[in-house]
Amino acid sequence: MKFTKMNGLGNDYVYVNCLKEKVEDPNKTAIFVSNRNFGIGSDGLILIKESDVADFKMDMYNADGSQGEMCGNGIRCVAKYVYDYGLTDKTTVSIETLAGIKYLDLYLKDGKVDTVKVNMGAPELRPAFIPVVSDKEQLINEPIEVNGTIYHMTCVSMGNPHAVVFMEDVKGLEIEKTGPYFEKHQVFQKRTNTEFVKVIDRNTLEMRVWERGSDETLACGTGACATAVAAVLNGLAEDEVTVKLLGGDLKIFWDRKENKVYMTGPATTVFDGEIDLEKFLVE
Repeated sequence: MKFTKMNGLGNDYVYVNCLKEKVEDPNKTAIFVSNRNFGIGSDGLILIKESDVADFKMDMYNADGSQGEMCGNGIRCVAKYVYDYGLTDKTTVSIETLAGIKYLDLYLKDGKVDTVKVNMGAPELRPAFIPVVSDKEQLINEPIEVNGTIYHMTCVSMGNPHAVVFMEDVKGLEIEKTGPYFEKHQVFQKRTNTEFVKVIDRNTLEMRVWERGSDETLACGTGACATAVAAVLNGLAEDEVTVKLLGGDLKIFWDRKENKVYMTGPATTVFDGEIDLEKFLVE
């Protein structure tokens, strides 16, 4: 299997061009290639495919083999891949995901994609569609007990579920202890991604993320979008913010007139490679 290792702010995935390659067991393949000791090392696996409804299709798998609906950092890298590797010459592309079709603007530097702006669509605030168990219309600054501690969360879906928690000490958070309890809390029917956020000022947010199926990652694009929306809903930030993640910064703008969230950030190719999966994927 030929592959390309790419990352968006350190949120790294193994990308496979399925217009040329065939991945028989993507769940098991994702688990193997993601392993940083015995595989390639990544936060998951992303397959680039043909689409009947868009320019391309993105299938995304987490490091534990579970399939995700959407990945903000991952989709920027898909856009870079299809342009840089000659699959398209368009600088505006549409990509089909399990969270719907996303539209991306590509910005070039020296003939290759440097940054990508993604129309992430409308944030979903209705609990049943996030999904999270609740009889309320929205969950904004909602108390939740997690492993004996009361937190306040704001729940948003950007095609995948997010619980955003604002706090003062993000750097000192023992996220590896708290994150799994949030992810698997009984109110989240499909588990959840959890963002722990400090408000630096009304235009700047600092965020760490525990990603469903991948543990802590250096960045999460959908999480940054959910965080920006949650900050606005809680009266903590303006509509346009910089979200500072461990891997770098993302620019997020919630156009409330159109009710669409736009994310702008870099996409980076690390290396190309080839791996023999047969001896690793036997039962």
